[in-house]
Amino acid sequence: MDTNLKNIANQFKIEGKVEEVVPLGEGFINDTFIIKTDGNPSKYILQRKNKKVFSPIPAMMDNIQKVCSHIKAKVEKAGGDPMREAMTVIPATDGKLYFLDKDEEYWAVCLFIEDTIAYEAAETPELAYAGGKGIGKFQSLVSDLKEPLTDILPGFHNIRIRYEQWDAVLKNDPVGRKEKVQEEISWIEARREEMMAFWKLVEEGTIPTRVSHNDTKINNILFDKKGDVLCVIDLDTVLNSTVLNDFGDAIRYYTNTGKEDDTNLDNVSMDMEIFTAFAKGYLEEAASFLTEKELEYLAFSAKYITYEQVLRFLMDYIDGDNYYKIKSEDHNLVRTRAQYKLLTSIEGQYDAMKKAIKEIIS
Repeated sequence: MDTNLKNIANQFKIEGKVEEVVPLGEGFINDTFIIKTDGNPSKYILQRKNKKVFSPIPAMMDNIQKVCSHIKAKVEKAGGDPMREAMTVIPATDGKLYFLDKDEEYWAVCLFIEDTIAYEAAETPELAYAGGKGIGKFQSLVSDLKEPLTDILPGFHNIRIRYEQWDAVLKNDPVGRKEKVQEEISWIEARREEMMAFWKLVEEGTIPTRVSHNDTKINNILFDKKGDVLCVIDLDTVLNSTVLNDFGDAIRYYTNTGKEDDTNLDNVSMDMEIFTAFAKGYLEEAASFLTEKELEYLAFSAKYITYEQVLRFLMDYIDGDNYYKIKSEDHNLVRTRAQYKLLTSIEGQYDAMKKAIKEIIS
């Protein structure tokens, strides 16, 4: 075992002697490990937080603690198990929610929740329904959390800011790619007015700002062995925004019949059955606190988030591939076209999506 990792683990208020620290998962954003001890509890999650993505880390940890404390209080009041139905942040020995090492890297620890199931994809309507309930339940639990959260991802899902970035990249055309993607650029410009009209509703408060998760992949939901939702994890991205972003991003993940970078566009479409199942699960938990305007734009959020991703992939391609990791020179262009195919599929089924939501809430 890496002695340094053991030393870092010992900077936190964990039970027992550290026996082992082993890697967990691929770690696209953070580096993640399991701490195993001879105490009770005996397992913890250790993460090195990515300070290039999240800033400032101490404020991010404060956000997580506010959300976890709020959820725990509500779970306990309802007679549930707050240690299993919410994340538990383990403080460092100095009482802080993080440890800063000699290399100025930030580390954090939370309790490992035993006897759980996580899924990488929602391959059936039943699983999509369960995932919808998970996100809806999370949003419902924090719907009355009034404490402000620090914006650790400035501009995230803010299309006004994305357009400012987009216009600057088009103007500069730093690697001379703009000319050969004129058709793709036209896809973005043709929808600018529609997307800004939606975002103005958020800016003016017609669509309210709430606590949102902002990374609603199904693998961020833990289920118990019976298949029931336990809790939502990976709260690094929690902030105050519209919860429609969570719904839209989930639909982008859940319903795509192809891959995000599929080279065969015939594979890519939005699965209406998966959409309806997710929406049903979500609304069973969330409809009670959503406003009429939020319900009205629920289906639109899938268009909005998918469109934003088309823009971001294309912008990164024109800019010379500075943000997303690529496997080939045209990887971001492949992603752009695959996401655009998904967007057009969503647009083609938009009326059916709105009808499905109306039927669910009626």
